Amino acid sequence: MSEGVRAGREWTRRRLESLPWAAAEPNTVDTIVLAVSELITNAHIHAHSDAHLVLTWDGDCLHVSVHDEDPTLPRQREPQPGEVSGRGVAIVRKLADEWGMRCQRHGKTVTACFRPADTDASTDRHGGNSG
Repeated sequence: MSEGVRAGREWTRRRLESLPWAAAEPNTVDTIVLAVSELITNAHIHAHSDAHLVLTWDGDCLHVSVHDEDPTLPRQREPQPGEVSGRGVAIVRKLADEWGMRCQRHGKTVTACFRPADTDASTDRHGGNSG
């Protein structure tokens, strides 16, 4: 499991490097990588499934989608003090600007949206129309 989570984090970090705002927003990149880690971990532990990770940048929001084979939607719970797990949903909810879940024929997809602080400036600096 830890190999898949680590691979997901590393893959995400490499893909984010290609986005024009990533270098100026290392905290946003770290937040996204943390959310990816939590979502993949949840798929492995709770769904007992491989996780399929898709990143989509739409010019406003980076959508992080993780699909697994279990149709049961994740639920937030209150872990007991000292428990080492049970906080993944709460962490993703806190980190993401938006998030949602949907059941599908073969499993579910959890998607979290992350908006960089200044996508307009990033676009203008890197090829946007300035005149």
